[in-house]
Order: sequence, then C-alpha cells, then structure tokens
Amino acid sequence: MIPLRVLDPRPPSGYDPQFQWHFLHPKHWGTWLATGFLLLFALLPWRVRDPIAAFLGRQIGRIAKKARQRAQVNLTLCFPEQTPAERETMIDDMFAVAAQVVLGMGELSLKSRRHLQKRTQVFGENHLNRLLEQDKKIILLVPHCWAIDFPAIYLASVNLPIVGMIKPQHRQPIYDWLISKQRLQYGGACYTRQEGLKPYIKAIKEGYLGYYLPDEDFGPEQSQFTDFFATKKATFSGLGKIARITSATILPMMPVYNATTGKFEIHIHPPIDALPTGDQQLDATLLAEALENMVSPYPTQYMWNLRLLKTRPNQEPNPYKYLQIPF
Repeated sequence: MIPLRVLDPRPPSGYDPQFQWHFLHPKHWGTWLATGFLLLFALLPWRVRDPIAAFLGRQIGRIAKKARQRAQVNLTLCFPEQTPAERETMIDDMFAVAAQVVLGMGELSLKSRRHLQKRTQVFGENHLNRLLEQDKKIILLVPHCWAIDFPAIYLASVNLPIVGMIKPQHRQPIYDWLISKQRLQYGGACYTRQEGLKPYIKAIKEGYLGYYLPDEDFGPEQSQFTDFFATKKATFSGLGKIARITSATILPMMPVYNATTGKFEIHIHPPIDALPTGDQQLDATLLAEALENMVSPYPTQYMWNLRLLKTRPNQEPNPYKYLQIPF
C-alpha cells in the first residue's frame, strides 16, 4: 500500500482553465459530439470496448499518414535491424494501444476514485514507498506513453500530491478545459512552460511529486546528444540541475495499458541514485538509459509518432523532412 503524503495548502498558482460560455457556440458542437462519443465508449465494459478500439486504432493509423511516417522514421533509426514488415506491425499495435487508452479515458471522469484504483496495478511500489517513508523529495521520470495521464491521476487519488508541466491546448479550448479538470480532479497542480520552472521547483521543494517527461526534444541549446537504441537523441541536460536544486531523487516510472487484463499498470523502477552527477553529459546519458530501459519491454506503448529525433548531431538534417519511407 502506498502511504499518504497530504499537503496543505496547495501551491499558490497553477494552470486551471475554467468553463467559458462561448464553448457552447455552434462551432464547438463537433467537439462536444466527439466528447459525448468518448463518454459513451467509457461506459462499455473494457472486454467489449478494447477489440473495437483496437480495430479503430489500426484503421486510423493507416489514414493518419503524417503520424505514421514519423513513427516509421523513428523506428527505422532506432531499430534498423527490423524488417519493414516488423515495423509496420509495431506501428499498427501502437495505434491499437492508443485507441484503447483514449476510448477508456472517459472512465476517469465518469467513474469513481475506487474504480480507478481497482483498474490500476502497481509494480515496484516498494521503490516509491521507501522514498516516501524517508520523506524524500521525488521527481517521477515518465516516458511519453499513451497512458501517460493515468499514473498521475491514480497517485493523486491515493492522496499523493502531484505537480506537472503542461503545454496548454489553446487551439482546442474545450478539450483543454476538460482534460485539465480530469487531471486535477483529485488534487495536484499543473504549470505551463510559459510560467517557467520556478513554480514547478517550488512545489517539489514543498513535497509534491514532480511529474517529468524525459523524452521531449528541447533543441541543441538545452540538450546533450545521447545514445537512444541504435541512434542518437537530443536529451534535456538540465534535469540534474533541477534534482540538485530540489534535493530530489529521480524515480523512473513506466505507464502501460494491458489489454489482456484490462489493467492500467504502473511499473516503478529503482531510483537513479547517481543523479545529479555534476556533469551535464553524464546526467543526460543516465536519463536516456533510463528511458530506453523503460520503453524496451513495452515498445508498442510508446508514442513513436512524435518528433522525437528532430534535433540531430553534427548538423544532420531533420529526418522527418528528408527520410521518406513508403508504406
């Protein structure tokens, strides 16, 4: 059982968009219709919903050519030993997982805290428990997987305070409002990149568990090039500094949706005790190694459709522009 860490008061600020009456304008009716569709699917038992979702996901993955092309580029660079057919199968399975998670997200809003806890299985919770019992500051290292929101909401549901950095979806204000309500329904705080790191760091110092995504490409100015599977990746080099400022321990955590059991799994790995090392290159290397170790057992859970490798070493061109792979 994960112990409690209840904090009061909540951090003084945070991103918390509110309902606006213009959300009811006819131009937004398509968004509301899609939201209602997702909520209806959330009412179905997972054994009924998942096969439908997997079928829809694979079909959408064939239509979404740009997203599929990015996934093909990523997999070609990361797994050159795979055949094109093997990469195609992995991409199909990735889109199936994506649809299963997305069509299940309505459960987070429609069903109870207890339901979420029953639908979640935690592995390696002893690593988190030990740090909590020692009253350590913690930064959770979470890869960009399709079930990325579930661990944060689950941990908040058991009264662990979570703080994260987000990118507001201003072009989709209704979605932005709904997902923010869902993320914060059991407490915690979110800050935008525009607010900078100061409020995020302050919350971690106060005892909030920092939710950190290690695989974003921030460009060459803020990154070091590290090995990532068979290629090189621009990895953020400042996490060691954040860990030093906050005196936080870095704890890797992998979110997984298991379509066989219908469970959302949280796989907690041992902490990266070596961070921070005082060397930005070594810090970034340890970060990339942790990311690869988490993704390797569950490659189809990862968002390979993202521009993960757009910043290249030695001024190599952006692979998403020059590497065209037929499928």
